[in-house]
Amino acid sequence: MTRVTATPEWEAAFRGLPRAAFLPDLIWPFDADSGTAAAVNRRTDPDAWQAAARSDAPIVTQWDDGAHDGEAPGETPTSSASAPPLVAAMLADLDVCPGMRVLEIGTGTGWNAALLAHRLGDDNVVTVEVDPEVAADARRALAKAGRRPLVVTGDGALGVPDGAPYDRVIATCGMRRIPAEWLRQLRPGGVILAPWGTSYSSHDALVRLTVRPDGSASGPFRRLLEFMKLRAHRFVWPSYPDDLSVWDRTVSGAPPPHDPWLSFTFVAGLCLRDAAHAVQQHDDGHTLWLYSLGDDSWTAAVHRAGTGPGTVVRQAGPRRLWDELVAAYAWWTAHGEPTIDRFGLTVTPDGTTPWLDDPGRPVPAV
Repeated sequence: MTRVTATPEWEAAFRGLPRAAFLPDLIWPFDADSGTAAAVNRRTDPDAWQAAARSDAPIVTQWDDGAHDGEAPGETPTSSASAPPLVAAMLADLDVCPGMRVLEIGTGTGWNAALLAHRLGDDNVVTVEVDPEVAADARRALAKAGRRPLVVTGDGALGVPDGAPYDRVIATCGMRRIPAEWLRQLRPGGVILAPWGTSYSSHDALVRLTVRPDGSASGPFRRLLEFMKLRAHRFVWPSYPDDLSVWDRTVSGAPPPHDPWLSFTFVAGLCLRDAAHAVQQHDDGHTLWLYSLGDDSWTAAVHRAGTGPGTVVRQAGPRRLWDELVAAYAWWTAHGEPTIDRFGLTVTPDGTTPWLDDPGRPVPAV
């Protein structure tokens, strides 16, 4: 059963608008233990469907941008209903009050927009969804639930200028850039709450940015999480030629830690600009792959258990990604292994700067 810990201001909205009212008949609840999503169909197994709808699990509602058919999972989840505790936590972080106008990026099922409209009124909520079918389904679910915020079909990166100015922008999709359009559509003192990350990893950190009078925005990260990415911000793996010269060396010890839920994995993306990583598991160890997104450089760091303390590092191209990773880890440890909530972001129309503890202490590019 769902155990939503909503703040008192949101309790009535969660009681009156259960997630189940916004879900389609065919859903794929995500099982964190197995890392899989199996179909549950309300028409053939209503009890299992109700249990899944009321659970704390995130639920996939669309695969492969709608090109998928059947009950077997597709290749890529492309729309979902977030876990209720996460929805409640993000709404608390948004910190709205009556009279505010909110722009939501990523309508999905419509549930989050309904909760906002319950609290603020339909006329004060605008939500934008890029997928026409998902938007149409959300409109129907919202109307059935008695809520009618404005649902716009379009590119969320552009915002909805006709509804501006807003007091809050909340994104329910992962961002790799904070669009300048959002800054322009917010009032000074307005807030952007968005999952943001780098190309280094598929994981995000929730950032809360406050817009300044000069049109920039700055604020801290709250916690690590992972959202489906805005379609225009999806990562595409680079390809490299086969004839690059390769340099080998053996270094002592294992590579720096790279579990996706560790702070350092996210911080590595702040330090290694225009880079990505992947981990290949072996029966006796693993290979940490690093890729430059600006040239043909790549690194493979192979560490095998039981074969000595060394890691064999192979680097190709002009960029020494292994050395950059080691330098980033040394910087992180020298600063006391700071957790994600000590970092933040400053965004201007011209660029983005991550920082540690204070906007005046930018994270160095290694």
